[in-house]
Amino acid sequence: MNILVANDDGIKARGIHELVNALSEVATVYVCAPESQRSASGHGITVLKPITVEEVEFENAAFALQISGTPADCVKIGKRMLEKKGIEIDMVFSGINHGGNLGTDTLYSGTVSAAVEGALLGVPSAAVSVNSHEAEHFEYACELAVEAVKKAYGKMDAKTVLNINTPNLPKEEIKGLRFTTLGPREYVEVFVPVETEDGKTGYMYTGEPVFYDDLPETVDVVADQQGYASITPLHSDLTDYKLVKEISEWRIGK
Repeated sequence: MNILVANDDGIKARGIHELVNALSEVATVYVCAPESQRSASGHGITVLKPITVEEVEFENAAFALQISGTPADCVKIGKRMLEKKGIEIDMVFSGINHGGNLGTDTLYSGTVSAAVEGALLGVPSAAVSVNSHEAEHFEYACELAVEAVKKAYGKMDAKTVLNINTPNLPKEEIKGLRFTTLGPREYVEVFVPVETEDGKTGYMYTGEPVFYDDLPETVDVVADQQGYASITPLHSDLTDYKLVKEISEWRIGK
């Protein structure tokens, strides 16, 4: 089996090295990752300037590239360059992200978007995250990634993304695993004024996540709040099917 691994924290981040090391025990691993931090870049791709591509050494990877593009670029370019070498990718993994990708944050996430790009290219994919920007505990996230290869491959279709999130805790302190749906992910948001290099005033976005006490345990953000890991199956179709017939009765444009 051939696995392509990307991320949004950059090719030097600890998380991607932990993931590649784990997956190399069950597959041949290839890497294509951004040369620098690209968090919260969503599903952006580079279209107005060239993307630089450089082959690099990467422990436990059969072949690795660092590029100047986005996480989605990494999967798009990586898959095609490997195809030119006669290598077909069986799964795409993105991560391990330093920080959770829960609820509506998945819409902003470069990590999730890299996995979604894999699905758009017809490859079953997974995004893996540890819910702390100061992530230290990758063991259980790695274990779940390997389990996904062993037990989900061949059962999930090419349009599916498994969104795996674990608390930043030692494995023995994590209460268990829940299979979940996406929930809301709101923040007490703050835009902090800072002076830029050219003397102008800029604003840095920050905030603390809202704690929910009125949502079911089947929601991913609640699972995390309660000390559980979660796996949420995602797909790229954002259509509200319940509303399709109703909006035809609104007579818009008639």
